Amino acid sequence: MLLQAARLVGLQLSLSLFCCWAFSCHSTESSPDFSLPGDYLLAGLFPIHSDYLEVRSRPMVTLCDRSNSFNSHGYHLFQAMRFSIEEINNSTALLPNVTLGYELYDVCSESASVYAMLRILSVPGTHHIEIQGDTSRYSPTAVAVIGPSSTNHATAAASMLSPFLVPLISYKPSSETLGVKRQYPSFLHTIPSDKYQVEIMVLLLQSFGWVWISLVGSDDEYGQLGVQALENQGTQQGICIAFKGIVPSSARPGDDSMWNMMSRLDWARTTVVVVFSSRQPARVFFESVVLANLTAKVWIASEDWAISTHLSSVPGIWGIGTVLGVAIQQRTVPGLKEFEEAYVRADKGIQGPCPRGSWCSSNQLCRECQAFTAQEMPTFGAFAMSNSYNVYRAVYAVAHGLHQLLGCTSGACSRGQVYPGQLLEQIHKVNFLLHEDVVTFNDNGDPLSSYDIIAWDWSGPKWTFQVIGSSRWSPVRLDINKTKIQWHGKDNQVPTSVCSSNCLEGHAQVIVGVHHCCFECVPCEAGTFLNKSDPHRCQPCGKEEWAPKRSQTCFPRTVVFLAWHEPVSWVLLAANTLLLLVVVGTAGLFAWHLETPVVRSAGGKLCFLMLGSLAVGSCGLYGFLGKPTLIMCLLRQTLFALGLAIFLSCLTIRSFQLVFIFKFSAKLPIFYRAWVQHHGAGLFVVISSTAQLLICLTWLAVWTPLPTREYQRFPQLVMLDCTEAKSLGFVLAFIYNSLLSVSTFACSYLGKDLPENYNEAKCVTFSLLLNFVSWIAFFTTASVYQGKYLPAVTMLAALSCLSGGFSGYFLPKCYVILCRPDLNSTAYFQASIQEYTRRCSST
Repeated sequence: MLLQAARLVGLQLSLSLFCCWAFSCHSTESSPDFSLPGDYLLAGLFPIHSDYLEVRSRPMVTLCDRSNSFNSHGYHLFQAMRFSIEEINNSTALLPNVTLGYELYDVCSESASVYAMLRILSVPGTHHIEIQGDTSRYSPTAVAVIGPSSTNHATAAASMLSPFLVPLISYKPSSETLGVKRQYPSFLHTIPSDKYQVEIMVLLLQSFGWVWISLVGSDDEYGQLGVQALENQGTQQGICIAFKGIVPSSARPGDDSMWNMMSRLDWARTTVVVVFSSRQPARVFFESVVLANLTAKVWIASEDWAISTHLSSVPGIWGIGTVLGVAIQQRTVPGLKEFEEAYVRADKGIQGPCPRGSWCSSNQLCRECQAFTAQEMPTFGAFAMSNSYNVYRAVYAVAHGLHQLLGCTSGACSRGQVYPGQLLEQIHKVNFLLHEDVVTFNDNGDPLSSYDIIAWDWSGPKWTFQVIGSSRWSPVRLDINKTKIQWHGKDNQVPTSVCSSNCLEGHAQVIVGVHHCCFECVPCEAGTFLNKSDPHRCQPCGKEEWAPKRSQTCFPRTVVFLAWHEPVSWVLLAANTLLLLVVVGTAGLFAWHLETPVVRSAGGKLCFLMLGSLAVGSCGLYGFLGKPTLIMCLLRQTLFALGLAIFLSCLTIRSFQLVFIFKFSAKLPIFYRAWVQHHGAGLFVVISSTAQLLICLTWLAVWTPLPTREYQRFPQLVMLDCTEAKSLGFVLAFIYNSLLSVSTFACSYLGKDLPENYNEAKCVTFSLLLNFVSWIAFFTTASVYQGKYLPAVTMLAALSCLSGGFSGYFLPKCYVILCRPDLNSTAYFQASIQEYTRRCSST
């Protein structure tokens, strides 16, 4: 309410000043074609003469009827409104027993438009406007207004009419700002909004993949708002604006401002140029394009000039390239052309004296009348017919609003007082069929109309255009027949307009500069992929996924481990089981021959501890087969390390005892007796084994071997393994067993000259050599191979170590027991000792 009151006060001040001189003219006689009496008057605003710039020293109405300023397009709109009202009056279907009248105005300038608004808002029969508190009950001269033709004029008209809620139905301006009901509550139009036109243009660019464009607009509200909306929506849809320019309103073809624009447009190197402009600035622009010889481009036309002969008649424009555009759907007003021809044939169209007006001539006067013949009358092009149909629709929308307001559905209309606000409410509700065209308005006063997509065609003797597609609502989409377009390039190929060519699959677009359309193509590394939703960055795959180089998707990793059913597993399983059975069999054999010299010389009952330790180590090797579990990871390496340590401890102390007995017992009798009395051999085995046991327990407690999923070895695989090989506990256990192996080898080497039955140097050396070779081979292989069969390599090395120890120490003794019983006698062993004694005495 405060906003409306403030606008009314400002309007009252301006009207009081304007009316003082606008209505102070002497009596004037207007042209009879500009008015028609009727029960209800409609006003029409049409540019019958062209606008022009002039310097004025005082406020005055522009004299529209200047020489050489006749506007044939405005003339057709003028006649379209006259025809529409006469057609409605001649029919009894819509407004029976009611006649419509009109007051038409030539609005060639904003001042002329304002003068027309004052005449329309004046109280009938007077020359003044009453400012009332309740404007909804105000009764002006006209109940509705049709027009005007430009956005600037429409904005001025809507600002003056909205406080009085006088319906203003425009046939041409399509600016989105006019749909803001808080500012312009009485504005409607029969042409789709520029918001919809901009969406269609963006879809048109996207349908051909044109993302690198130039944008040119006119220096008026239509061009500036259109350019801004195109830039905003285009940028949101991934379209880059390489160049944006506004054609100055004062520009002339080839002047400095236009040459500068042409240079920048050429430097932008875009194939597609969108020209969102009014007709006259667009003509100036294209005349400059022809002068600058800018060719081989695609020009996208806005609705205002897309099918206008005012543009197609520019000399040389046929050579600029391909012109596509957005145009109102082509419809005709049945009978309008014949109506104009009849008007020319009547006396009204013959040259004659004009009505004489006062010095402040109104815009309903003709001081210099036009006379047409049937051959000279203005041509009726598609552009003029489209706009004439919009005038036709606007008049019928008002008529249908009156039809509802006056209660004409019963066959007769009540001729009551009609207030503009009441009529506005009914116009918003209209929904009728006009020559197979549905006429209705949404809440913003926009019609539910669609656009055609057109292409200029120079293939015939003269310029024409053809419809190549159309738009649809909800959601907005395009249907284009691209085969109808005649492109300017070779082989009729669709031109491209990009800053950088599309990257190959799996290449990220690294932006160069400020425009995201300009980029370099960088291949995605292995383990990353290019998501279509973000073409500028290679994204890493998930932990359970992998991707090769230049990939657009990630693949699930394959989970691998040494399964029981694999052939390698069966071989290792058989070998380990065989070793375990042989160890158990050897234990039984030794138990059966426990009191024989061979078993007693091998260590007697100590042999069972050695065989048991080998069996424990062998049992631990089963943990290398199958999917790793916590129990398997905890036991497989620790059982092997502890079993091997016990075996090596027994082997070391056995070799040490033989050397000490034969070589040092006589020299160190006291030490020998103490060693025997305190069970030195058993004490050493216990201490040595306990040390390894403590290492293993510490390993399990501090560096606990756990099942793990290894992702680093192979990009496409997930390796299931245990963590023991990477821990310090494994290293300590391995070093300890290595030291025991060295000590065993040293003690065995010292006894290389002992009696043959006690000389185990060769066999122990063989077993330890096999041990060393196995682990050297294992570490060498593990350094170059980290695949699925690494547990098999580990198991093979451990199995070789255990088999070597068993073979080097126990197999020779089993051979003697089973195959050479003659060597398993006390006499043979005594003879061997005596031979060793004689040899030592002789040396």
